Amino acid sequence: MAPQEIAFLIISGFRKHYSLFQDITEQVPHAFATQQWHIIEKVNKSRISHYDERVSDTVNILRLHFNTSQVNNQLWYQVKQAYIEILSFHPQAELAETFYNSVFCQLFHHSYFNNNFIFVTSSLSSATTLPVEAEYRSYFPVVDGLKPTIHKIISNINFLCEFGDLEGDIRLLQKAFIKQAPNTHQQHFKMRFDILNTPFYRNKSAYIVGRVISSTGTQPFIIAVLHDANGKLKIDALITNSTQMSLIFGFARAYFMVQTHAPSALVGFLNQLMPSKTQAELYNSIGFHKHGKTEFYRAFLSHQNSHNEQFCVAPGTPGMVMLVFTLPTFPYVFKVIKDQFSESKPFGRDTVLERYQLVKNHDRVGRMADTLEYSNVVIRKSQIDAELLEQMRDKLANSIIEDEEFIVIKHLYIERRITPLNLYLQDASDAEAEFVIDDYGHAIKEMLHVNIFPGDMLLKNFGVSRHKRVIFYDYDEVQYLTEMNFKTLPKTSLNDLYCGESALSFAPNDVFPEQLCTFVLTNPKLRAIFERLHPELLTPDYWQQAQRNIRQHITKHVFPYPQNQRFGQHNKNKGTL
Repeated sequence: MAPQEIAFLIISGFRKHYSLFQDITEQVPHAFATQQWHIIEKVNKSRISHYDERVSDTVNILRLHFNTSQVNNQLWYQVKQAYIEILSFHPQAELAETFYNSVFCQLFHHSYFNNNFIFVTSSLSSATTLPVEAEYRSYFPVVDGLKPTIHKIISNINFLCEFGDLEGDIRLLQKAFIKQAPNTHQQHFKMRFDILNTPFYRNKSAYIVGRVISSTGTQPFIIAVLHDANGKLKIDALITNSTQMSLIFGFARAYFMVQTHAPSALVGFLNQLMPSKTQAELYNSIGFHKHGKTEFYRAFLSHQNSHNEQFCVAPGTPGMVMLVFTLPTFPYVFKVIKDQFSESKPFGRDTVLERYQLVKNHDRVGRMADTLEYSNVVIRKSQIDAELLEQMRDKLANSIIEDEEFIVIKHLYIERRITPLNLYLQDASDAEAEFVIDDYGHAIKEMLHVNIFPGDMLLKNFGVSRHKRVIFYDYDEVQYLTEMNFKTLPKTSLNDLYCGESALSFAPNDVFPEQLCTFVLTNPKLRAIFERLHPELLTPDYWQQAQRNIRQHITKHVFPYPQNQRFGQHNKNKGTL
């Protein structure tokens, strides 16, 4: 086959992938309007697995057409050049590069994974890129007036469902803008609204994302839209705080579902609103997690080139399932499954893989860190410190390939680095300790609401983010809440003790909530805080009720913004940031 033919076969595979991905996403607006939450959940899961299926289809087609047993260097160099020409005016060029990489890497050995054959660095620096204006629409209150302009914004979004009291919602929205962002309170002819064309959907919410441009500068904002008790839409909150916006797009939340013709333009706009977010984080947040991995890897290579440092064992209590290491100044950790687990872990490698995939597909409610999954990662041995290299050889022999110069890790996970909760508490003030122990309890409750039982709830398996938010990150014992048996701790009588018998017996999925403090919060001061703030978590009744709610499809909405941001004091539903 000619190089151009191979290039067109690959771009055809990408075209099919992207078209089907958008078709899947297109189901969400109607599902949101009709409150069919199970469809939104199904769409979210199918989008995650969809990419790998389309890559495999393309690989199989290529294998049918020509010999892929080894790389023809000249041919594949020409294929890449032909592909670059195709991408010159492609609206999803950056995603198409990643798709090409995935196809090539499935066909050939990792020794060929360099910029001669794949897009280790992007070819798009000199390409004609779409401006961010391709993804948003501007509105000018000077033309129609402020309130009619807001009406037009809502109308153009077209939620396929009526608002219960749009006039009242708009009044609340204007008051919230004046309170939260007083610098935007300008005369209406001195401002402009830039609004992304389509809303962002996740769980039971939709979000309008935009900014106000005025003579005083730029004010980004997010407008949250929910259903009221009568099935009508309502504006629930206005978010203008940069930290709160970052948390809504955070690494511990499920991916948004949003339609876009030009992802680079959409990400460019979001990056202007949230400049602290990386390209990788933003692509991940809108569901293009495979390209997010590409952007992350490029940032990782750039970091390595600009920092003279070695990989080392990550601080914290060593894991019984994973070897965890890091780079001192790089804000991520690398996790590899050990060859052998502690005796207290009665499962194997396949179970760990399944549980990490379970979390990937699930609603993470802002409490479970996202993971990036990589295969055949090559690291120079000179970049690994002696202690870590020794542990790799001792604990990861089945997961690495070693030669004189390199270590190749067959499979690893990468997560955002956060301070382990047990380490954070060592230096925390009384006020800080109370805050994070309270948030630890909320983290557990919010995971229960979405049918997640974290399993091992030791403090070392939770971390504290830079926003002082408690997040779970160790998934080897994660199971569905509804699979567990929550029981009251039996009382042991003197007769049992004299007879050498115990009424306490364990089935594999038995859980005794009363033991939570006994084994997790051994520090009396921390235990007292938890017992005061979350006593219900120490009773089987609370966990059993959470199970009944899940089985009856009663889903509590976990709000990704503070309760005091919500419109209307009549709403008493519990939620946390």
